Amino acid sequence: MTMALPGLLYRIYQRRLTASIPSERVPRHVAVMIDGNRRWARAAGADDVRFGYDAGAAKVPHFLGWCEEVGVRVVTIYMLSADNLHRPAADVDPLLEVIGGLVGELAATGRWRLHPVGARDLLPERIAQVLKDAEETTAAVDGLLVNVAVGYGGRREVADAVRALLHEHADKGTTIEDLAEVLDVEHIAAHLYTKGQPDPDLVIRTSGELRMSDFLLWQSAYSEFFFCEALWPDFRKVDFLRAIRAYAARNRRYGL
Repeated sequence: MTMALPGLLYRIYQRRLTASIPSERVPRHVAVMIDGNRRWARAAGADDVRFGYDAGAAKVPHFLGWCEEVGVRVVTIYMLSADNLHRPAADVDPLLEVIGGLVGELAATGRWRLHPVGARDLLPERIAQVLKDAEETTAAVDGLLVNVAVGYGGRREVADAVRALLHEHADKGTTIEDLAEVLDVEHIAAHLYTKGQPDPDLVIRTSGELRMSDFLLWQSAYSEFFFCEALWPDFRKVDFLRAIRAYAARNRRYGL
């Protein structure tokens, strides 16, 4: 009985948190920076960083399920930054392997529509193909849209968007001078990796770090932020619900 009590109290608290969130105040788009996998592995006494990556990957389907339960429609998961690719191969290779396996597993469920965001040309061909296949096989899924950020960099995304915009107008015969006369933020937004999607209402970062790390720099201009001390493998449903509750209680002003 004493062993079951903490679990019972946890479930009661979880239900109360859920009930305290007005359905009309749930964010449409939640972005998450899944940080702390390597620190979690070291704290657990593991010699292999793969142990932390595997634990972090196992958390992702649960997180997506929590988002579905509260009514979130779009999720962006920061799995690997473009800068991370400069880490030692001993760190990057196991992470790429875990990401490839995770993306394949998410696609195989047929539950979520996957949309890779990032510079695939920076990735090993095998991983780039896994991302492409996942996008194609889930394109018709009528479920939660999940942006998988792999090899992603916010500044590079803006540069890619501007480059695509220039190519588009060059094909139309538009001069640089004519484009400069009409260029506005909407023109760049229409060429981002997330074009056509709502910007993230809420950005969550785990592990206690208080920085953006080149994540969705354009899209998060008016996002709300929630920083959590828990390392990603330890991130619980109550942590998620607290983030949603905190968001629901805020008065969003969009710079006004």
